[in-house]
Amino acid sequence: MKRDGTRRINVGGVAVGGGAPVTVQSMCNTDTCNAAETVAQMRRLRAAGCDIIRVAVPDAAAAEALPAIMAQAPMPVVADIHFDYRLALAAAEAGVSAVRINPGNIGAPDRVAAVARVCKDRGIPIRIGVNTGSLEKKLLAKYGGPTAEALVESAAGEIEALRAVGFEDIALSVKASDVELAVAAYRLAAERFDCPLHVGVTEAGTSYGGLVNSAVGIGALLMEGIGDTIRVSLTADPAEEVRAGLAILRACGLRRGGVRFVSCPTCGRTRIDLIGLARQVEERVSGLDRDITVAVMGCEVNGPGEAREADFGIAGGKGFGSLFVKGRVVRTKVPEDRLLDGLMELIETGRTEQGT
Repeated sequence: MKRDGTRRINVGGVAVGGGAPVTVQSMCNTDTCNAAETVAQMRRLRAAGCDIIRVAVPDAAAAEALPAIMAQAPMPVVADIHFDYRLALAAAEAGVSAVRINPGNIGAPDRVAAVARVCKDRGIPIRIGVNTGSLEKKLLAKYGGPTAEALVESAAGEIEALRAVGFEDIALSVKASDVELAVAAYRLAAERFDCPLHVGVTEAGTSYGGLVNSAVGIGALLMEGIGDTIRVSLTADPAEEVRAGLAILRACGLRRGGVRFVSCPTCGRTRIDLIGLARQVEERVSGLDRDITVAVMGCEVNGPGEAREADFGIAGGKGFGSLFVKGRVVRTKVPEDRLLDGLMELIETGRTEQGT
């Protein structure tokens, strides 16, 4: 998964591209005009693990709120601009960490050039955000609809326009809601461009379907070494996007730290409420700042062996269970209603002694 073939840019002090760690992004769903509410959500998302946050700037009122937001923002802020290039200029003057523009609706080349000049003077990167929903009409006509080739050609035109005025701090996204199309577009972009890629499946869906679509699309690309920063786009609380993004990075071996949770799918040998117990354990350990693996297994016979690499775990029995550490049972005959607390005691104290 070699990923040092892209240029490195600096987004508010966070390195993106050029082999830097893959970062997780999300987007505030607050009214940007309400600076206090927006910053409060940013802080919650930062606590959840978000590295870079984006805010919508749909009008002048939102742009006017940016200085207050930037004065308190706990992480780099990307201003999301559509249609009116003057909003991008105002965002740059407000000191945002990056600007995102869409070539399908930002306007004529001279307007793009104006944004580039201001951003260059202030050391602000620009993300070219291409997606199937706003492709230029000429490209839709040329390719007969939104295709991977159309997305990449749109990106190429915008990159050329920025570089024509000497602007190089460019990131790129070529998103689609269709997973196969998104993956194809990013593969083409990775072959053609050296700018860092912001990877995601746009309008992916709700918590369940959107997570599946994003995990397949983003995960496939990351495993090929494609992608420098990601966003999981969900119709849900943005904190869910962040947690999902972190989980995808961990599954791809690209992020360490935090609790890794595993559990078995249950079978006819299961004699406890494993599904309910697993949910409770996952919730309790999700906020721990520990680089550990926690397992919840349904079977006393195979559980510890199947999860021997787990640091701490539960193996269920009939109305009771065992607690194990690194595959070794340290407590047996623990009543079902005490398994959760017993596991947390082990995790919190690090105890590994034999006991009942």
